[in-house]
Amino acid sequence: MFKKITSNRDPKDTVFSEIKKEFRPYFSKTGTFLKHCAERYPVFLFWMMVINITLSVILVSTVFRRKDEPVKKPAIKVSPISDGFDQIVAAGHRLKITLDLKRQVDSLAHLKQLTAADSAALLKDLDSIQHLQIHLNPKK
Repeated sequence: MFKKITSNRDPKDTVFSEIKKEFRPYFSKTGTFLKHCAERYPVFLFWMMVINITLSVILVSTVFRRKDEPVKKPAIKVSPISDGFDQIVAAGHRLKITLDLKRQVDSLAHLKQLTAADSAALLKDLDSIQHLQIHLNPKK
């Protein structure tokens, strides 16, 4: 299973060197052609570069401008003290329900053999616990 693999490949042959060897004629022809065009039409290339730079500046300043994010309106709270207290009471109620459901799940889990009704009750309790955990931990 862990047999050592030996290779007769030349370590100087890499993927890059093989690609370079294969496509060298195409690269050299393309390079010769581009050098010939640059020597023959330098003024044309200069003006094309100026046009490209100008067009880039125009596009960046108009079309590709970042959109300003809309200002978010602050939420208006009528009474933060009673609202906070209500949230604490609701969280305590959810926690109490979660502990009751956990006790039921533990009692069903200790049974040696579950009936169909026990399995359904177990699944329902686990789903309820998961639903309550989402409400208890909204940040996760």
